[in-house]
Amino acid sequence: MSVQHVTGELQRLGMSGYEAKAYVALVLAAEPVNGYEVAKRSGVPRSTVYETLGKLVGRGAAYEVRTDDDSVGYVPLPPRSLLERMRREFDRTIQVLEDELPRLATPPPVRLVHSLAERSTLIERAEDVVTAAEGELYMSGWPDDLDALTPGARRAEERGVAVRRVVFGDDGDPVGWTTEHRYSSPEAVEENLGQRLLVVVADRSQAVIGGLTADRTWGLYTDDPAAVLLAVDYVRHDIAMHVVADRYADHGFDEFWTGDQALRRLRGSAGPDRGCTG
Repeated sequence: MSVQHVTGELQRLGMSGYEAKAYVALVLAAEPVNGYEVAKRSGVPRSTVYETLGKLVGRGAAYEVRTDDDSVGYVPLPPRSLLERMRREFDRTIQVLEDELPRLATPPPVRLVHSLAERSTLIERAEDVVTAAEGELYMSGWPDDLDALTPGARRAEERGVAVRRVVFGDDGDPVGWTTEHRYSSPEAVEENLGQRLLVVVADRSQAVIGGLTADRTWGLYTDDPAAVLLAVDYVRHDIAMHVVADRYADHGFDEFWTGDQALRRLRGSAGPDRGCTG
């Protein structure tokens, strides 16, 4: 290893360029040398060499000694000892930072919301949310859009995540608790909404919400609690509706669903109620 390489590495560990050069010169000298000799051997300017040696002495990397002619000379702390000292100091610094840096962290001043304007980025961000799930995962969408997320959802289920999905259409590869949306056909819902909705929520802490048509995609990722809560309840509402429908299937639920005037108004495609998925 060259002298230049060694001095460069010493600088990375905290020495100045002059300090590193002076220390290496002391090591190479193998005997006490004065400031003039250090300057000549190291290239440190004579005008600053004693200041540089003083800094080395101050950090314990060199020592002043008296030579045979009673002049002042300098010797280095042996390299192995220097490196051990540097290692201890580095470890202490890391320990202090591990203890103190987290205490400086503060909650983000604003919640994150960013737009997703292409289908590929919408699906990729949804995959990120699926992968991040640790406890529960809520998903809702059409099979064409959910298929790309199925492998990640299956891996999430295998690691113990509770996966709950609503699928608008035939689901040939169900994962977790899958509910096929039956009340209002997928075609009717898509026509009513003017798009296919995709909703993915992990641990009630982050969500991707998007709309897709044949020629346009919009979407967003958010960790805003209000938006995430709305997304979760959107999926939970559809699941709950189907649980109720199954429970009361033999007690006139179909007639109630298709004949009740209030529900028919909610399912209408025009006016302020546009967007009901039921």
